[in-house]
Amino acid sequence: MSTARHLRDFELRPDVLAICALAIPIGAVASVVAWALLQLIGLFTNLFFAGRLDTTLVAPHNSHWWVVLFVPVLGGLIVGLMARYGSEKIRGHGMPEAIESILVGGSKVQPKVAVLKPVSAAISIGSGGPFGAEGPIIMTGGAVGSVIAQFLRLTADQRKTLLVAGAAAGMSATFNAPLASIMLAVELLLFEWRPRSMLPTALAVTTATICRWSLLGTAPIFGLPDTVLHLDPAIFLCCAAIGVLGALLAIVATGLVYLSEDLFGRLPLHWMWWPAIGGLVIGAGGLVEPRALGVGYDVIDELLHGNATLGLIFGILVVKTLIWSISLGSGTSGGVLAPTFMIGAALGALVGHLFPPVNPGFWALLGLAAVLGGVMRSPLTGVIFSLELTHLWNALLPIVVAASIAYLLSALVLGRSVLTEKVARRGYHLTREYSVDPLEVLFASEVMWTDMVTLPGDLSLRAALDDFTSPEHVQERDRQHRQRLYPILEDNRLAGVVTRRDMLEVTFGPDDDRLLSDVMVRSPLVVHADHTLREVANLFAEHGVARAPVVDRDDHGVLLGIITVTQLLQGRHRDLVEERTSERVLPLPWARRA
Repeated sequence: MSTARHLRDFELRPDVLAICALAIPIGAVASVVAWALLQLIGLFTNLFFAGRLDTTLVAPHNSHWWVVLFVPVLGGLIVGLMARYGSEKIRGHGMPEAIESILVGGSKVQPKVAVLKPVSAAISIGSGGPFGAEGPIIMTGGAVGSVIAQFLRLTADQRKTLLVAGAAAGMSATFNAPLASIMLAVELLLFEWRPRSMLPTALAVTTATICRWSLLGTAPIFGLPDTVLHLDPAIFLCCAAIGVLGALLAIVATGLVYLSEDLFGRLPLHWMWWPAIGGLVIGAGGLVEPRALGVGYDVIDELLHGNATLGLIFGILVVKTLIWSISLGSGTSGGVLAPTFMIGAALGALVGHLFPPVNPGFWALLGLAAVLGGVMRSPLTGVIFSLELTHLWNALLPIVVAASIAYLLSALVLGRSVLTEKVARRGYHLTREYSVDPLEVLFASEVMWTDMVTLPGDLSLRAALDDFTSPEHVQERDRQHRQRLYPILEDNRLAGVVTRRDMLEVTFGPDDDRLLSDVMVRSPLVVHADHTLREVANLFAEHGVARAPVVDRDDHGVLLGIITVTQLLQGRHRDLVEERTSERVLPLPWARRA
């Protein structure tokens, strides 16, 4: 068989260099946008709760109960008005909108979204909304990449790459987590694992992180001392247990978000008013546990350092979960990661009172990783994220255990995650399973028909039709009808092809004494024996055909066989057999004796 010299491990064209060059300034702009968003959140928080102009990032706090209760309502009302009269795309937590743009929107984001999304998120969070900045910055960074790409003559795939590069760069600039941002792009946004998209994303993230160091510093967001952890088998059993609990909490929180969305959908009010109603829920929750409001980085830091009281732990676990789920279902603007961090850390801090002591904040970190794995369903991202946020590198193995268990149970119980359910509710389907395409494994030479019907070019159409319909050649006629495409040979070399339909249409016309060579297609689409079935499928789709002759790569006159869509399905069938057929390869010793 041919060595298929035309094939490579990766399809990478020189134009990737131009996309990489574009990704660098996109990463720089995304870092500035992330910094600006944090400044805006600080500005609106101070303005709403303290009545002062200051961009310092502070916790929402006011001694007057009516301020705590009604400021979130005001924020929700402003966001609702911005969504209705500005762009509906600013509703939600950002990631589903980015995914939808990639899946069905050609990776085209309206320029105004790049402005309205961060402003609406800053108002929502600054007025006490229990959200994070990462979802909006992902959407905003993605909008920056998309808008820049739209000014250039690029393909939809190249626009997608720049959109995702901007989104991942914004996330990295927010959390100082470059590797987790790249992994999030791969596991959630790119829908592929290819150098053409991963390399520009990595460059944008690297650029954004370096710029972030100048703007916001190099320290981890929730830095923990990287001390030696003494872990025995019992500890790992507890890690598995916290993974189970994290999955259950993730399932409940996800269910609450979409139950809330369903309930809001039944209200006899325009959706513009829903964020204000969600704001009333936030304000009521703030009266019960004021520290559940806002981004809550200070609370997460206390939980991870083991300094939180039981009252705060319970308050965050219950109040934060409820107000985040209900208000997010109202369609306001805000992210899911920071609330997930806080809720997960509270869960871990709570069960840490029952588990063996390891390190201050160890169990809170495990809870954070578990809930993150269950909510996002991106386990590698969750593991790396947890480590980059804290720099507690010695906790790698326990985090893998907790996050993987949570991911397992969440994926078994829920068909969609909190990040993808909204996309599915809009009538779209996406799969997050990446696997080798079975059509890439087989070559055309392995499935083509070699026992084919060929016809000479000097045969008349009438003679060909008589041969088709002759009762003496029933088996031959069966094979002819199944083939439908007939290579025409001249001097034993492929000269063209004719289809059965073309032959019949011409034969039953007024001019039926012509030869096959007169009606054949002289430059047909041909397939090479060393083409993979995926390449064949692409050729069929590009040219709108369902069958083609297979010829030698070096000499197109040498006919080797015929390949049709039916043969392409053999690759899929082999994959199904390997997936579903169970067999015992090695016999059991006692079964052999019996």
